[in-house]
Amino acid sequence: MIPKYLTLKNFLSYREASIDFTGLHTACICGPNGAGKTSLLEAIAWSIWGNSRASTEEDIIHVGEKEVRVDFTFSFHGNTYRVIRSRRRGQSPSLEFQVASGDGFIALTEKGVRATQQKILEHVKLDYDTFVNSAYLRQGRADEFMLKRATERKDLLANLLKLEKYDLLADRAKERTRELKAKVELLEQNLESVRGQLEEKEAIATKQTDLQTALAQLQQQQEGDKQQLQQFQTQQHHRQTWEKLLQGQQQQRGNLAREYRRLERELASTQHQQNELAALTEQEAEINAGYANFHNLQATEETLSAKFQSHQSATLRRRQLAEQQRQQLYGLEKQLQQSQARLDSLQQQEKETQDLLNKRGDIEAGLAQLEAARNRLSELDRLHLEAAPLLQQRQKLQLELERADARLGARLNELNSSVRQLRQTQQQQQPKLKKELEFAIERIAELDNKRVYQNRVREKGQERHRFIESLASNQREYEAKLKELDQKMHLLNQGIEDETEEYPPCPLCDRPLDEHHWHLVVDKHQSQQKELRDLLWVAREQLTISEREIEVLRDEYRQIQREVCQYDELRERRGRLQAQLDAMDKDEERVRELVLEADEIERSLHTGDYAADLYVEINNIDRQLQELNYDEQDRALARNEEKRWRWAEIKKGEIKSAENRMAKINLQRPELEQQIAILQQQFDDEQTNSELQRQIVAIDNDLAEINYSLEEHNNVRSELRKSQFWLTRNEKLQQAKQQYPQISEKINALQISLDKMRQDLGEIDAQISLLQKQLAEAPDASGEIEILERKMQQRRRELDDRLGSLGRLQQQLQHLEILEKQSQQQRKDLQAARRKYRVYSELSVAFGKKGIQALTIENLLPQLEAETNQILSRLSANQLHVQFVTQKPTKKSKSSKKKTVKTIETLDILIADSRGTRPYETYSGGEGFRVNFAIRLALSKLLAQRAGTALQMLIIDEGFGTQDVEGCDRLIAAINAISSDFSCILTVTHMAHLREAFQARIEVTKNAEGSQLNLFM
Repeated sequence: MIPKYLTLKNFLSYREASIDFTGLHTACICGPNGAGKTSLLEAIAWSIWGNSRASTEEDIIHVGEKEVRVDFTFSFHGNTYRVIRSRRRGQSPSLEFQVASGDGFIALTEKGVRATQQKILEHVKLDYDTFVNSAYLRQGRADEFMLKRATERKDLLANLLKLEKYDLLADRAKERTRELKAKVELLEQNLESVRGQLEEKEAIATKQTDLQTALAQLQQQQEGDKQQLQQFQTQQHHRQTWEKLLQGQQQQRGNLAREYRRLERELASTQHQQNELAALTEQEAEINAGYANFHNLQATEETLSAKFQSHQSATLRRRQLAEQQRQQLYGLEKQLQQSQARLDSLQQQEKETQDLLNKRGDIEAGLAQLEAARNRLSELDRLHLEAAPLLQQRQKLQLELERADARLGARLNELNSSVRQLRQTQQQQQPKLKKELEFAIERIAELDNKRVYQNRVREKGQERHRFIESLASNQREYEAKLKELDQKMHLLNQGIEDETEEYPPCPLCDRPLDEHHWHLVVDKHQSQQKELRDLLWVAREQLTISEREIEVLRDEYRQIQREVCQYDELRERRGRLQAQLDAMDKDEERVRELVLEADEIERSLHTGDYAADLYVEINNIDRQLQELNYDEQDRALARNEEKRWRWAEIKKGEIKSAENRMAKINLQRPELEQQIAILQQQFDDEQTNSELQRQIVAIDNDLAEINYSLEEHNNVRSELRKSQFWLTRNEKLQQAKQQYPQISEKINALQISLDKMRQDLGEIDAQISLLQKQLAEAPDASGEIEILERKMQQRRRELDDRLGSLGRLQQQLQHLEILEKQSQQQRKDLQAARRKYRVYSELSVAFGKKGIQALTIENLLPQLEAETNQILSRLSANQLHVQFVTQKPTKKSKSSKKKTVKTIETLDILIADSRGTRPYETYSGGEGFRVNFAIRLALSKLLAQRAGTALQMLIIDEGFGTQDVEGCDRLIAAINAISSDFSCILTVTHMAHLREAFQARIEVTKNAEGSQLNLFM
């Protein structure tokens, strides 16, 4: 993949930017830290694969903008492609893929972003992970391979080579192996169980015959009791009919009696009402006199109400005038109070000012003391100017001394805390982790057993389902046959029901039947019907039992499933615990190093040899301060003395202000006294001689002429309310004159109805006597019916138990026949499962770490070593050489006296130079980076080859920071030396002196408008 042209819009730190890569072979992307150099490379990766370092998709959009867009054109294997990826906030991304053809581009975009992405991968033949591990040497990732432990290097190399798919295949093969092992064990156990069950078949057949004989006897006894019960039920039915008639007559008599008593009460109430009406008509003269008195009181109340209105209006007017007069008086009184307050304030100011003027002598003495204190302070300030630099230097040195002491103390505390924490962690967590690991291992073993049992439960449930399907098929067959027999019985009984002389023909052969043969055919069909009903009942009973068994199996399966759902989590937990225990073994060596460092710091703090030069400088400064005879405390006392007498200077200004204030007070006091006298005269005139006062007096005279009495008015109202009683009495009198004739007619009608009801009650009493006599003669058979029903119910339960037992025996026999057939199939399944178990066991080993993966790495390492040494020779002038070691002898085998040598798998990297072979950690930062760069570049080439593509572009992000001048020259020379292997090499750096070492440079700057790009050829 060779870049051609890149256009950015609102991508990370870029707003609008574009760059043309045409003609670039080796280029340097330079600029200060944070300018956006890495973001330029991130844009290329995001446009093709949609991946970036941002945590969310919308984080790549420039701050404050709504849309991001990257347009990237590149060539690959002779074709030119164009990718346009964009995204708006809150919306789904869009992706376009085009290929150059003639004068323009042809769209290769598929339907949907995912399909288009797949199309890009098919043409580029490189996924994102392979890109960042091959063509893109990312910032801070160069030494990742070297810093890993030997075992971790193999895992990292396997991940880079994408060998994890073999881990998945190995896990699937192991899982399949465990399933097949469980299946084999389950099949063996099932075959053993079936063998024992088939031996019970003869005993079950004998029990079935005995049960059928007992059932026939019980059914015959049940039929005799049923006929006797029908006779008793007919007799009891007649008795219940008479009881219902008697109950109806008694209920009707009760209703008539209640109605008769109601009419009697209504007659008495009506007669009482007639007497009340007659008494009311006798009081007619008294009611008329009270009614006339009510009208007279009503006229008097209307006259007093008119006087009340006039009195109320005059009272309201007087209240309004009085309020106006009160407000005017209040205003004058307020002005009078304000003037008096100002006069009092002037008098108070005069007194305070005179007191201040009397203190003039004390203030002049204070000014003399202030002058002396200021002279003393000036002298001490002069000495302070000479001593201040010395004091500052001493304070600075003392602060440095305290900081050095604090740093050592803090480091000592940190070391002690780390040691305590590591030891406490080891003491507390190690036994706990071991216990948890043992528990996890035991729990995993238990869950393995439960998973095997779960498979057995599932297979048993499947077996029950197949048995239920067989029973359902039998049930449908029995129901069809019963329906067919019912139709034949209907044909046989058709002629008999029609009362014809001839019997109907045979329903099978259509031949005529006489009475004897007709009975034979009917008996045969009835026998078949009975047999089918028994079979149908047994099938239904077996269906019910099987469904219950399936429900129990389902509950058991769900219970086991809830328990085994923790299986994967426990396996992960076991791995984490083992890793934590391994890490604790390394902490012990760390503790010893920390203890040695803490002892050295304690010795330095005790002897004080960590800051000897600071102590010498502090003693010199103390000697110079002693020669100056300067004391900061004397200067502070002098400053306080000057502040103490500063009040005299302030009071001097106050004396001048007091003299001016006294002159103003003497001018303002006569004017205020005259204003107070005028306001007092206006207040007195308003109370006695104003227009409002004259209007109030006139209204008081009008109220006296009205002469309204509230007490008299209330008495008239009270009498009027009491006289309203005669209005109601007058209305009742008029109603009584109208209702009296109607009440008389109602009394006559009620007496007639009562006479008729007495006659009806006599007739009903006669019928009740007759029914009671019939019931006394008929016996009650409910006791015999109850005894027979309990007896038949008990026998029915016994029949049900026997039928259930018979059904279970038949079910067991059918089940044994099915088991016999299934056992033959299970033997075949067992042989096939054993064969598959062996195959998957071998596959799990082949796909594991020691199989195909180890073989792939072993075959790849020589090529990687050769490629690394070829590049490293250019970087180190043939001074460094790398060797990959995949096996080494164990410690036990070294100390063993036997000739057999045991080895372990590893991936150690040996580095040799002119002085011999040394560990990687002993090399300088520049030498280490050269080794890292060579291995990383060799890995990039190999990964690109395995992906089926050529590595045409190389990106190196920040690879010069650890190099000296000579190392940088060699690294640049190496890049130039391998430049022929690549079509485009982009190097990112912030070191200014390396810009001119490359054919071209891309300078990245950042301002308020975002990152900017400038290309210099």
